[in-house]
Amino acid sequence: MLVALIAHDKSGALPIRQENRPAHVAYLKSSGVVQQAGPLLDDQGEMAGSLIVLDVADMDAANDWAAEDPYGKAGLFASVQLIAWNRVIG
Repeated sequence: MLVALIAHDKSGALPIRQENRPAHVAYLKSSGVVQQAGPLLDDQGEMAGSLIVLDVADMDAANDWAAEDPYGKAGLFASVQLIAWNRVIG
């Protein structure tokens, strides 16, 4: 099942994002379930959140994946949504 993870950073958390980015990117690449991923940008073009499409067995697996994300463990996010997604194009 495809799941979209949509996360918004806490205000002023860009240093947390930058500090944990190498571990986060390594996790994205090594987990084997990430289909697409990239940062959400604010009006100034700075990273302010994340959009990640996961291909997992079920919503429990998506929750487990999110719980192990270095960004989440570092307390970067103000909010995280996991939403079942149906790819139509692409």
